[in-house]
Amino acid sequence: MTEKKLRFIFAESLGISEDFVNDDLQYNSIPEWDSIAHMALVAEIDEQFDIMLDTEDVIDMSSFAEAKRILAKYGVEF
Repeated sequence: MTEKKLRFIFAESLGISEDFVNDDLQYNSIPEWDSIAHMALVAEIDEQFDIMLDTEDVIDMSSFAEAKRILAKYGVEF
């Protein structure tokens, strides 16, 4: 359920189909995931999971798989 929620957040924030959101999706690998979209994605993750990502984690969030790893540090279970 949590992974589905994160997949939806990625799809909505980046304006792509959920079918394209998988562990291989990486920052700048598609035109939709640029620096502006990255900040919108971070804001939506913060809001939906009621957390505040550290700056280092925002910078390190370079893929969908990495986003899951980072969120696990904040107590989000996958």
